Amino acid sequence: MRPNFDFTPYRRSTVGFDRLFNLLEAGAREDEGYPPFDIERLDDDNFRITVAVVGFKPEDIEIVAQQNLLTVTGKHVDDANKGEYLHRGITTRAFERRFQLADFIEVAQAKFEHGLLTIELTRVVPEAMKPRRIEIGGRASDTKRVGELKEQASEVT
Repeated sequence: MRPNFDFTPYRRSTVGFDRLFNLLEAGAREDEGYPPFDIERLDDDNFRITVAVVGFKPEDIEIVAQQNLLTVTGKHVDDANKGEYLHRGITTRAFERRFQLADFIEVAQAKFEHGLLTIELTRVVPEAMKPRRIEIGGRASDTKRVGELKEQASEVT
């Protein structure tokens, strides 16, 4: 359980941080219990989110990625021909789980297996955003990406 924290004193003494404080307060209010999930860093550019969605079928789950937000929604469809339950321990309540994504993070794939939803994420940095080395006094054709220079150096050795 998260402690309740009052951001009012900080709001009075800062300018332009309203969005940050709204996100912090919304995160403090969010129910973190259902459904449980793991976030895993596989390497510098690859991540995995695993959400436990036992009791749901793949067609009951919707994954939406837009800008820097990934939303996983589950709505259980009631079967009219279900039997009479003496105890119902596997929850089937609807849920919506939101994940804030950093810039250039894209969903690579999603898999559903054994009651676990696995979402693979990859950081895809556009070529224009990658660092490049500029040769002094060189022409425009002399510019090379830093990665290309490292590859050339490894080929020489």
